[in-house]
Amino acid sequence: MKHEKSEEMFRKAQEVLAGGVNSPVRAFKSVGGAPVFFREGRGAYLTDVDGNAYIDYVGSWGPMILGHAHPDVVAAVVKQAVAGTSVGAPGELEHVCAKKVIEMVPSVEKVRFVNSGTEATMSAIRAARGFTKRDKILKFEGCYHGHGDSFLIAAGSGALTFGVPDSAGVTRGVAQDTLTAPYNDLEAVKKIAKENQGQIAAIILEPVAGNMGVVAPADGFLEGLRQLCTDEGILLIFDEVMTGFRLSRGGAQMRYGIRPDMTTLGKIIGGGLPVGAYGARSEIMNMVSPLGPVYQAGTLSGNPVAMAAGLATLSGLDDGVYERLEFLGLRLEIGLKEAARHAGASVTINRVGSMFTVFFQDGPVTDLASAKRSDTARFARFFHGMLDEGIYLPPSQFEAAFISAAHGEKEIERTVEAAAKALKKA
Repeated sequence: MKHEKSEEMFRKAQEVLAGGVNSPVRAFKSVGGAPVFFREGRGAYLTDVDGNAYIDYVGSWGPMILGHAHPDVVAAVVKQAVAGTSVGAPGELEHVCAKKVIEMVPSVEKVRFVNSGTEATMSAIRAARGFTKRDKILKFEGCYHGHGDSFLIAAGSGALTFGVPDSAGVTRGVAQDTLTAPYNDLEAVKKIAKENQGQIAAIILEPVAGNMGVVAPADGFLEGLRQLCTDEGILLIFDEVMTGFRLSRGGAQMRYGIRPDMTTLGKIIGGGLPVGAYGARSEIMNMVSPLGPVYQAGTLSGNPVAMAAGLATLSGLDDGVYERLEFLGLRLEIGLKEAARHAGASVTINRVGSMFTVFFQDGPVTDLASAKRSDTARFARFFHGMLDEGIYLPPSQFEAAFISAAHGEKEIERTVEAAAKALKKA
């Protein structure tokens, strides 16, 4: 495929944008080459500025669970945009959307909308500290919770991709209040909790990790964290920015039957527009201003156009959607494993529902240390091989890929055929 217009646009973008992009992984730095610039998305497909079409497994990094430009979402956005894009005052869609979230997510009694997943996680830990009157938080190596200072300690995703697990600009004081443990290592968490007894406000994690690639929780891990937090007066925060509404109508917490104290949401909740949220039982959320002393505000929080897109998306998520995603995910997993076997390629495929990652190693991949054993050079060759075949995957070994309800068996079969060719070249 030719990408002449994309390459020219990237040269122009680098003159005015930091790195030529507005989010680091888009720059293709870990896979090489110039990023593809896209013109439009329809259903399961993207079309780039050179006219090339791709089956899309990025889905705007997760939000497009119904597919690109879904008619109901587009209609809701247009209707609200015509009525006004922002007023900075309460509107009906905010509490209608909030009611929908509370109906779907088991642990949430009250919610606060913000503008991104990063805002949601930052605000959640502030509320947790205010509620518990403790300073420290515990997070897991390789989990990514946005670019707030407290979270860029042993971070995943973009930071991991570029080999910089900690960010410049994060103060020593902030780092001292952030404890880290290996994902899926319950005994390590118990040891840290004992050493910091009475000091930890919250344990935050992706219940299914997606930013060191997809990594599922080990048997008993989430249950153990829930019991530990209950025993020690620590708030358990599930960062469901990625997994919320994707792994089930109620997210990972419904899929695994674990009720966290707080939940952060993003991506799908905005239907492709910038929205995040955090929620919890009422006594915790009542700590947030104007009811309580924990301050958090946002000019565009609860933006009516974003609320319209989110509500339309959430309303389209019935049981049939999740049955379809599970079926397609399994078909793709089986097909990719068979393609790898025929190609003689050493890969491990981790999948939970409609989230998956192809790791270039024998596996198993259960935490950051095992994820980092992957052959990133081979992944880069595989990525470009798939791109040449018209398949758009996340441009990083350490990112989750996503299937949408707009994908069908035809797209899955085409993807497996492409993988068979790309794996032989990788």
